[in-house]
Amino acid sequence: MMQSTLPAARDRLTPALGLLTLVLMLSGLYIGLSAPPDVNQGTLVRLLFIHVPAAWLSYLAYGGTGLFGLLYLVTRQRRFDRLSHSSAEMGLMFTIATIIVGMLWAKPTWGAYWVWEPRLTTTALSLVIYGGYLLVRGLIDEPERRARVAAVIGIVGTLYVPVNYMAVEWWRGIHQTQTLKLLGGIGFAASPAYGIALTVMTAAFTVLYVYLLRTRGRLAALQEAREERELGAELGSEVSRG
Repeated sequence: MMQSTLPAARDRLTPALGLLTLVLMLSGLYIGLSAPPDVNQGTLVRLLFIHVPAAWLSYLAYGGTGLFGLLYLVTRQRRFDRLSHSSAEMGLMFTIATIIVGMLWAKPTWGAYWVWEPRLTTTALSLVIYGGYLLVRGLIDEPERRARVAAVIGIVGTLYVPVNYMAVEWWRGIHQTQTLKLLGGIGFAASPAYGIALTVMTAAFTVLYVYLLRTRGRLAALQEAREERELGAELGSEVSRG
């Protein structure tokens, strides 16, 4: 499903995923905005419908980075390296989105945009881990070595996901417990009135991840092919001069 070698004319799945993402997001936003204000937080609670799915997508993307990196080490297929790279970029992007929306919620709730408590500190750590992942990729020119080193970093970095998720349980902090509880069965810690909207938005962001992964993977394949052509042309030019 993730192969980027399909001709663009035959790729009907990617546009369908984009359309499904749009429909789910519009539906989720409509349901969320139509829900009554929360007793304690009022309309501020509506940020939940973006913050939680964005955090979920970042987890999904970081997990994909490690999984595709592992698949590359096992198979040595470059497409898995491209997908791992693409997934890491999305993880960083949606971590930043999670932080921004969380800050908008934190200022009126905690009185500060940022507090160095366990959940937020480990979230900031992910920017260092995956920012380093992308930096290392940019520093290594040889494709195979770059892919191997990046795969190892991606696999080790995946440990961030359970640590960040459980930070509110393992260490005392002011961050609320998990809104979407995955341990011991799926359940919502928030009011049941918001369950449908949160479920739809989480589904929308999940489909969005697959859509962006296919799109970015295809672009990465085209970029890689262009670089290989340019390298081949340079080598051919040097041989002809020699």
